[in-house]
Amino acid sequence: MKKIAVLTSGGDAPGMNAAIRAVVRTALHNGLEVMGVYDGFKGLIKNTMYEMNYRSVSDCLNKGGTILKTARSKEFMTPEGLQKAVDNIKANGIEGLVVLGGDGSFRGASTLCEAGIPTIGVPCTIDNDIACTDYTIGFDTALNTACECIDKLKDTCSSHHRCSVVEVMGRHAGHIALTLSVANGAEAVLVPEKSFDVKEDIVDCINESLKKGKSHFVIIVAEGIGNSEKIAVQIETLTDIETRVAILGHLQRGGSPTVTDRVTASRMGVEAVELLLRGESNRVVAMKDNKIVNYDISEALSMKKSIDEELYNVFEDITY
Repeated sequence: MKKIAVLTSGGDAPGMNAAIRAVVRTALHNGLEVMGVYDGFKGLIKNTMYEMNYRSVSDCLNKGGTILKTARSKEFMTPEGLQKAVDNIKANGIEGLVVLGGDGSFRGASTLCEAGIPTIGVPCTIDNDIACTDYTIGFDTALNTACECIDKLKDTCSSHHRCSVVEVMGRHAGHIALTLSVANGAEAVLVPEKSFDVKEDIVDCINESLKKGKSHFVIIVAEGIGNSEKIAVQIETLTDIETRVAILGHLQRGGSPTVTDRVTASRMGVEAVELLLRGESNRVVAMKDNKIVNYDISEALSMKKSIDEELYNVFEDITY
């Protein structure tokens, strides 16, 4: 193997640049050429690639987002789009590819493998919802960003005797919401993995806290549970406490990555290149018990990741 390429796909995640840096420098250290692909799978189709060197990834460790940019591509999912991507990969002499992203990105990587392009996936998503790995790049930074925002919201909630319904990311997974509920001392948390009743799971909790002298409240909800505005109206109607909604949105994806994300991304990026050098393909780099391991992409995509029941029990034990 003489030349590889790296791309980022799907939603951006803090730490992607650290992973890109690790891929590029590990490849160069082993005598390989490295191509950077702009705009994910779309870049493979449009042939927007350039040669990367040590300086290409200088001073990017502390930067959020991705220096290679990212985009979703419906065209890539068509036979014609896939063929264009494969033709461009071969025309550029690329013999291996590292894809940074989530489940959707890994499905694209698996498709390329089936088309004869050796590909390795690296899990980058703030949702931490890839089942084969204990940890995904970006999760810790997103938590710290959201935690700081919620701390500030609690200041104004306290001043005005309000309830704040804070919506965090997690369309299909409640890992961010649950972790923050413990870290921020929320009165209630709603996640997609658990059924809920507003009166039983929120209003009753607020009333219990009122009896104990508390006058301001934070409810953390994952975006996947439904309409936060409707929940806020229900809370205010049933408690007569002024209730506001704060949707943290995409700011959770931005910002300088934490040490955890920088180091984890570096470890995973190195492993991705080493897998290619060993002649392996169709693998996802993962972390289990703080050790870097890898799985077949098809096996990884078939796994399901449930909510951390032990952490959920911790939350219930220490709430109000």
